[in-house]
Amino acid sequence: MGFCVCGGAMMMCSFGVAPSTLNVLPANRVLTSMPIATIMDNVPMVNIMPFGMCTSMANPQVMAATAAALGVLTPMPCLPVIAAPWAPGSPTVLIANYPALNNSSKLMCNWGGVIQLTNPGTTNIQVP
Repeated sequence: MGFCVCGGAMMMCSFGVAPSTLNVLPANRVLTSMPIATIMDNVPMVNIMPFGMCTSMANPQVMAATAAALGVLTPMPCLPVIAAPWAPGSPTVLIANYPALNNSSKLMCNWGGVIQLTNPGTTNIQVP
């Protein structure tokens, strides 16, 4: 069993250099001390904030800066590009008709990064 994820949860991207915080809007009206997240809380710059600098060569900014530096990897500011929701989510717990987000869910960035939760923000709500 995993833990339910709420706003304020800590995340890390495999190509980012700093952690970030998950922002969950209180639109679903399911609250602990913070709103509970669903798999659809995946919007860049609303729910998913930047992870400092990006080191992925799939990112066009990093590729251009690295080419300008004659092949020396040059990180550039992170701007997450997310095309799909978190996966897999909770198979049995629904919030506003979407699966609840649990701490084992992952999110893919279009630049190749895997975003995972390092701290779910709560440890008293378990979901399967």
